[in-house]
Amino acid sequence: MGTTQPATVPEPKYRHLKTVIGEALDSEFAVGEILPNERELAARFGVARATLRQALDQLELEGRLQRRRGVGTTVAPPRMGVDVSTSPNDWPGAGGDAWQAADCALAVPPAAVARLLDTESDECVHIVRRLLGTHGRPVAAELLYVPAPFVPDASAIGPPSGVTRARAVLRELRRLPLDGQDRSVELGSARADDARELDRLPGAPVLVVTTRYFSAGRTAAASVATYRADTCRLTFGDAGDLADRGDLADRGDLADRGDGRRRAS
Repeated sequence: MGTTQPATVPEPKYRHLKTVIGEALDSEFAVGEILPNERELAARFGVARATLRQALDQLELEGRLQRRRGVGTTVAPPRMGVDVSTSPNDWPGAGGDAWQAADCALAVPPAAVARLLDTESDECVHIVRRLLGTHGRPVAAELLYVPAPFVPDASAIGPPSGVTRARAVLRELRRLPLDGQDRSVELGSARADDARELDRLPGAPVLVVTTRYFSAGRTAAASVATYRADTCRLTFGDAGDLADRGDLADRGDLADRGDGRRRAS
């Protein structure tokens, strides 16, 4: 029986360029330093700007570069470990939770979230917006969706929106017995609202963590948390190093995060 050798597939040009630029980052640039513009980089490495963008996209995805509005492309600091593990017995907002409540509204969720919650397509739910930051920088933004039947006393909760109502909904949720939770992590691109919250450019890579919380045999809440992929390394133990917990301000609502995500391996 004969044998065959696998065909040699040439390495894509942008991958080789990514390696070359990575070596230049290590030897020529300091953390926080702004890179030359695309035209100068393309001329230096003798490549088309489309190829250069592919290489830069990969380096950004790997956390080597950051692209910031009004600044340009800079050399990124090492990724920080962000602990996304939670106690199986704790609701969002429990003691030790570093997230900060920012707002709350009663609205119809995206279709994908309605499917997670098993609610009607036109049924309003409580949408709690929370933010997470460290050292004065935004790290993640979350939308927590809570079906109205799980917060039956909401009509007696303060104003119809705002931080006070967000905290009240979280408090009422924690009164319920928590049966369990499940979680998935996906790779996505920052939409306009994500970008505004996280100080990123639209389309920048993000990590999306979706968590469902169960009570009385039903999904009592669903969390969709979007993390900056350029600065975050998600951990599932006690290795997170978030420090500052109250330094993020309310900067506008997030939109539909239920579609178009690719599961990360």
